[in-house]
Amino acid sequence: DEGIGISEEDLQHIRDPFFTTKRDLGGTGLGLSVSARIVKEHNGTMKIDSVIGKGTVATLYFPASNRV
Repeated sequence: DEGIGISEEDLQHIRDPFFTTKRDLGGTGLGLSVSARIVKEHNGTMKIDSVIGKGTVATLYFPASNRV
């Protein structure tokens, strides 16, 4: 995204259920928590890189399937 970025301190908690810095804007803090769980259940990983003033990039990695 092209938002304001996420501080190092907040990055440590963004996958925690109900953690949000936007409660006053209606945030519930469940989006990344639920997403991280879904990714994990599919043997994937979620990498989040953020730079203050530049934005945030979330990259999802999933194992290749051998199914035909």
